[in-house]
Amino acid sequence: MHEDHAIRTRGLTRRFGDFTAVAGVDLAIPRGQVYGFLGPNGAGKSTTIRMLCGLLEPSSGEAQVLGYAIPREAEPLRRKLGYMTQNFSLYTDLTVRENLEFMAEIFSLPRGARDSRVHEAMQRYFLADLAERRAGSMSGGQKQRLALAAATLHAPELLFLDEPTSAVDPQSRRDFWDRLFDLAAGGTTILVSTHLMDEAERCHGLAIISRGKLVAEGTPKALMQGIDALVLEIETPDPQKASAALRGEAYVKSVTQLGTRLHALLRRDTAAPVKKLTEVLRQAGLKAEVKEISANLEDVFVTVTSFEGDERVAPRA
Repeated sequence: MHEDHAIRTRGLTRRFGDFTAVAGVDLAIPRGQVYGFLGPNGAGKSTTIRMLCGLLEPSSGEAQVLGYAIPREAEPLRRKLGYMTQNFSLYTDLTVRENLEFMAEIFSLPRGARDSRVHEAMQRYFLADLAERRAGSMSGGQKQRLALAAATLHAPELLFLDEPTSAVDPQSRRDFWDRLFDLAAGGTTILVSTHLMDEAERCHGLAIISRGKLVAEGTPKALMQGIDALVLEIETPDPQKASAALRGEAYVKSVTQLGTRLHALLRRDTAAPVKKLTEVLRQAGLKAEVKEISANLEDVFVTVTSFEGDERVAPRA
């Protein structure tokens, strides 16, 4: 494996009977990046992460993680991995300190270093004032910080986060991501599974997975610039009637209402799109202001998961 990559896979596949959960995924994830897995629930994100951790054996294909061949060399790899699940998995009847001390034992940290590691983790993740608080009585954001402190207590080279912020408020999510970028700046590679667009847009690199297949890959900016669709915004007094009129056009891929506005995705080869939509709405008896705008990540997601599900829409960048 190239030393600049933390993860490389080729044709990574996992089948459960007749069902293919992950189908031929090729990845090349650089070290020291926050890399996102974006996809609908059931798309294969968690199954892929479990294979990369060595917890699930691939049906076919190859994977190298931190230079180790998976699953053959999964055991020595595990000492270099951190894993944080969607649901809080520490002991709710133990205090913050007790949970971290227990994890220090699980990770077999040297006895002389355990106290200093626990103290450092509590300081880094703002848990010192909560040291004697039982984990079960903490808020969602506090539990999240404790879970991250526990997952990184042994200073892993690679950190897997499976839907890590689905149950916390926006401020806690923002603080959490600040901690992730601190870890990445220190050399930790972070793989984040998410279905939240704002989280995906924060990542250095991103892979979109749908129905077990890798359908788009690149930086968020490259994906948005390379979208295989035209994006138009429509201001109209009757957005519901306008939406119904537009949905009948073959070149309109999707129409979404955002308050008093409509957000439409059109086939990229649509000629004179602004004029065409304006005319359709005029014939429906509607006045409208139509303009072409830049794509956002949700537009990319809708396009590749609903329409071009088996095609990549942007190169890595």
